[in-house]
Amino acid sequence: QTTRTMAIRIIQSRRISAAYALASIFSHSLSSTPFTTGFATRYPHHCISSFSSLSTSLLLQVQISPLTSSSSSSPSSPSLHPTKNKLCRSLPPSALRMSTTTSSSTTKSTLTVAQVPCLDDNYGYLIHDPETGHTAAVDTPDANAYETELKNRGWTLTHIFNTHHHWDHTGGNLQLKENSKVEIYGPASENIPGRDVALNGGDEVTSFGSGDTPVQIIDVGGHTNGHIAYYFPKDGLVFCGDALFALGCGKMFEGTPSQFWDSLKRLRALPEDTVVYCAHEYTQSNAKFAMSVEPGNSKLVSRVAEITSKRQSGEPTVPSLLSVEKETNPFLRVDVSDEIQKNVGALSSDSYDVVFGKVRKAKDNFRG
Repeated sequence: QTTRTMAIRIIQSRRISAAYALASIFSHSLSSTPFTTGFATRYPHHCISSFSSLSTSLLLQVQISPLTSSSSSSPSSPSLHPTKNKLCRSLPPSALRMSTTTSSSTTKSTLTVAQVPCLDDNYGYLIHDPETGHTAAVDTPDANAYETELKNRGWTLTHIFNTHHHWDHTGGNLQLKENSKVEIYGPASENIPGRDVALNGGDEVTSFGSGDTPVQIIDVGGHTNGHIAYYFPKDGLVFCGDALFALGCGKMFEGTPSQFWDSLKRLRALPEDTVVYCAHEYTQSNAKFAMSVEPGNSKLVSRVAEITSKRQSGEPTVPSLLSVEKETNPFLRVDVSDEIQKNVGALSSDSYDVVFGKVRKAKDNFRG
């Protein structure tokens, strides 16, 4: 079957007095193997918009096909057919939200992911499991922004998942912990305010959700030495902080090229349909550098055009698909692109971690 009808249902929040509801049913062409993913509220490229305000909080669930890239188009984030997104174009960045649903042949597990723009260019995330009522914050750039979102949605914060120690990822920990019964998880080797549970790569978190599919902890050190990512294998989601960005990676403040390259290879090895949630809106700047080292990559050229269009419309470029990152992100391509190697002055005798270090240094010095 090449076409599936997608029903969009907006559910009025229990907290609002003035009801705004919108429903739309449309079709979407499928081109890949059976896998069901839903994208939802207030995210222009994935949804039909709700009327968002302090008194209005709507949840929109969309069941769609697997998300794949094509040779003619390499979207930076999973999207519906472009002609179906016109109702969402006017949303400001402060209103952008998204939720994700995955299902398997035997069980169905739904997580809602609220994307919360914070500070100048950070993204915080609230992950909600409706079955258990658990809600986790991934990093805490702004406690007040989270508290507003939690109140609007009627959620209670139960977990904080810190990826690394930088202030724009842990700054809201203590305020959020003071105001709710929350457990704070974070890398064992770093100073995480209020941390209750110390984590290392290879550990699992079983206290979030039903526990039948634990959250897997991935060592992604390099940006900071103890940096970790949170991988939800059942739902195909990874929250990687500043380790991997859309079209980029974090600055190497504490780690080594060998360490960081190994970390990125661990992320790259995840399933290609994994949805990558990074912590900053850096994509347009990253795109300029990517084009400087691999201008012959046609998929990158197409992606950069889409990124430019999105940012001109005030849309986020995060999250993205891992398959798209593998095709276009220069930091995941140092071992597969002769063009990148040549443009950063790599030698034939250089190991790939050395090449990665040269790409990272080139980005640090880039002024494009």
